[in-house]
Amino acid sequence: MQKNMDSICLNPLVRHLHKSPEEFTREDIISFIVQNGIEMLDFHYVGGDGRLKTLSFVISDEQYLRQILTFGERVDGSSLFSFVEAGKSDLYVIPRFRTAFVDTLAKQPTLCLLCSYYTKDGMPLEVAPEYVLKKAAQSFRKSTGMEFQAMGELEFYVIGDRTPLFQATDQHGYHESSPFAKFGEFRSEAMFHIAQARGKIKYGHSEVGNFTLDGKIYEQNEIEFLVTNVEDAANQLVIAKWIIRRLACKYGLDVTFAPKITTGKAGSGLHIHTRVMKNESSNAYVSNGSLSDIARTVIAGYMQCAPSLTAFGNVNPTSYLRLVPHQEAPTTVCWGDRNRSVLVRVPLGWRTRQNMVAMENPVEESCPIDGSIKQTIEFRCPDGSANIHLLMAGLTVAARTGFEMDDALDCAARTYVDVNIFQEEHQARLATLNSLPACCVESAEMLNRQREIYERDGVFAPRMIDGIIADLRAFDDKNLRQNLLVHPAELTKLIEKYYHCG
Repeated sequence: MQKNMDSICLNPLVRHLHKSPEEFTREDIISFIVQNGIEMLDFHYVGGDGRLKTLSFVISDEQYLRQILTFGERVDGSSLFSFVEAGKSDLYVIPRFRTAFVDTLAKQPTLCLLCSYYTKDGMPLEVAPEYVLKKAAQSFRKSTGMEFQAMGELEFYVIGDRTPLFQATDQHGYHESSPFAKFGEFRSEAMFHIAQARGKIKYGHSEVGNFTLDGKIYEQNEIEFLVTNVEDAANQLVIAKWIIRRLACKYGLDVTFAPKITTGKAGSGLHIHTRVMKNESSNAYVSNGSLSDIARTVIAGYMQCAPSLTAFGNVNPTSYLRLVPHQEAPTTVCWGDRNRSVLVRVPLGWRTRQNMVAMENPVEESCPIDGSIKQTIEFRCPDGSANIHLLMAGLTVAARTGFEMDDALDCAARTYVDVNIFQEEHQARLATLNSLPACCVESAEMLNRQREIYERDGVFAPRMIDGIIADLRAFDDKNLRQNLLVHPAELTKLIEKYYHCG
């Protein structure tokens, strides 16, 4: 059965070794490199800015290769993290063999490995993004006995030269096809390279945003992933952004994940879907065809922590230019079913046992089906500025917090809405709900107010929370929206400054 599955897996290592990545050993990596003519080995690790960093090795002989994979390598931590002192900056980067993938965009045959940071004492670096997320996942598992899983909807704009042929309607690019959509082939190629790098992709499509500006076409696209364990979910998003940017350079295109790139047009979010798994196979979000108390408890945790979660998911001033009413971006702490005006959305799931495929295809057996495994809960305010590992860690902590609340189910009931909260007739209901921060400074204050939640069980180190708060306060953007009304030209400068954030 494993060999049959290998034949449809795009990961060359899985096909070659006939084993799952979790089983990869050092000897497996060496064997693959030797037998496949790999000439370069790249170590990758996430820095304090959330971006993927690279350390490259030329594989000169097997002894040196074995040394690299046995000891890892040394890096300057103070150049990677603001929380690491220059006088004590040496860190180790240690490869995780299960993360190995072939870089299909490299000129030389290259194998990549994601790494973790370790201190001089041989212990994990407590402020490393991947370790914070690992601690959050372990804390959730220990507290609830369940596994927290996630996936992201990665939205981005592709920018290229304008063509007069088959122009798409402004702001109506959703699921548009070629030739009206211009960059579908680029997106498909990006998806192929991401899949080769272990990304578990659900699908890709063009998004709403579509406009021309200064002779360029701006076309919004989305690649959505499959739900997996929360650590892999973060890794695949970081790798995907790295691949998309490199592919754009190859074709002379530009891409941006920025939350806002011009006024009056759709901004790009990074919606995160989550799922709680019980006994490693059962989605605990659905019970007897309805949303379960466990799901409502997780939602309550999101409602409780939502204002401070922006400190990880909305980390520059342009983030808050996207979070405005009437643009399908949330501003209010509430949740609902299939409702795109809320912060937390319970998307249409497959809770019905009706076999719709059999209805459309009479030759199929018409038997009841159980699609509850597909039900997720969507957190809608983050954007491409996010430090993805810290955002995922924050969401995991927030979910755990729901199980620590005495009134979780009451909280979920109080914050549920089944209407478009922005409509005039629902303003009285809107007034009863809390709002998200409107700027980085407010986000910092909410994180400071709720910091104990994230520091609990040693997940986020206090000095890390201090650093995040300081970084957010430094933007000094409390009156940004009012200032931009008076000085609209400043908006262009601001957007250019954070154009390639995240």
